[in-house]
Amino acid sequence: MAQEKQMSDSLMVGLLLAFAGGMLDAYSFVNRGAVFATAETGNIVQLCVHLSMARWSMAFHYLLPILAFFFGILTAEAIRRHVSGHPNWFHWRQFLVLAECLILILVSFLPQGEPDWAANVLISFTSAVQLETFRKFRGCAGATTMCTGNLRSGTELLYKFLALPDPQSGAKATVYYRLILAFALGAILCGRLSLVFGERTALFACLPLLAIFFLLFKPTKE
Repeated sequence: MAQEKQMSDSLMVGLLLAFAGGMLDAYSFVNRGAVFATAETGNIVQLCVHLSMARWSMAFHYLLPILAFFFGILTAEAIRRHVSGHPNWFHWRQFLVLAECLILILVSFLPQGEPDWAANVLISFTSAVQLETFRKFRGCAGATTMCTGNLRSGTELLYKFLALPDPQSGAKATVYYRLILAFALGAILCGRLSLVFGERTALFACLPLLAIFFLLFKPTKE
């Protein structure tokens, strides 16, 4: 018998989150000064390179989203610990998804140029909250704002599937590859939409998030 689980653990939610994550990473790079706001590895490298060359203003440009990501993780964990145990009309994760949509609406109305730092800070903060809030899909610990860990985990499981063989590893590998594909499709769509809508493209990332908000009203069985 299938065990009932929360919809937040379903693959559908994971794919929608990854799609939104791909859109936002491409959005911050294309429209907000070549910053990867949803994952901080590239920003840390850029920070260190500019520090080594004494380019203080550029270093600060990349430091801000890193700090925002840091505080986003802290915020998500604090909310989870203080709210998750209290019964409410809707799940605490729904509150965070809705808050992310509201922040993205604000981002979409910030003009390109000088306010880019604020847009990147807000995206980094919400991405950290998303990453900390949704961490497992169909039994697989995965990320929806970056691909490196998913690529490693999926390829490791693919090897086990081919070498042993282990059908369960094969099924789990497809989860990670589907998350990567959803992320890539989101980035592609964002690139196309940005040609037309510019900074307003952030609004389109709200669509998969709103779908998640309504999906979380019901449990799922997988």
